Amino acid sequence: MAALSPTEFNSAVTAITTAFGDPTRREIYLFAHQSDDGVTAAAVAEQFELHPNVARHHLDKLAAGGYLEISTERPAGSAGRPSKRYRAVASEVTLDVPVRHDDVLIELLGRALGELGPERAAELAEEVGVAYGESMAGALGDNATKSFRAALHTVADALSAHGFAAHAEKEGSKLQLVTEHCPYGDAVVEHPVICAVDRGMVKGMLSTLYGETSVSVSSSVPDGDDQCVTVVVDR
Repeated sequence: MAALSPTEFNSAVTAITTAFGDPTRREIYLFAHQSDDGVTAAAVAEQFELHPNVARHHLDKLAAGGYLEISTERPAGSAGRPSKRYRAVASEVTLDVPVRHDDVLIELLGRALGELGPERAAELAEEVGVAYGESMAGALGDNATKSFRAALHTVADALSAHGFAAHAEKEGSKLQLVTEHCPYGDAVVEHPVICAVDRGMVKGMLSTLYGETSVSVSSSVPDGDDQCVTVVVDR
């Protein structure tokens, strides 16, 4: 293994501290590691006598650090809402931490946008997202007019390829994009304005693949929701 530079070493130490600096979080990781089927936030909350939101926060921190992976499962014979299950990524307990320089850039973006004030920051973030979304759609090499539904599924696939784990679904009479994972990590919780980039990306892609649409966010992780949902309306 190549030696780490001082900057990379500090980044690795910070990553380990963030993931395992809390004693309860260390115990939660070991608890999840011992379960072949993984654990849910409810199970962790019961095991460690925590509020479910606190348990979920610890699990998401471990997942963000690459120590746990998340899957969504619906209980057998149940029509209820699917639950997240967290499983250990490695079969052995290790502390091999990849250095993620993207985290630094995202944090810098969030702070820079914060200096502009909420209104202008959101406008700028969405403008950047629109331009990038148009570029993403153009790179697909097929800009022929698609149906609204087909275009939305294409957008979901493109977002998933960029780490958003998105899918399109129908909710009542509305079509929406549901994002199960955010590649920006904890940065969006501290700087929610970054979410405007995603909204812009959806608008930019749809405008290229289909035409003008109305895009709005009905739920988001920074607001305390379990997932981000973007409602898209054909104008």
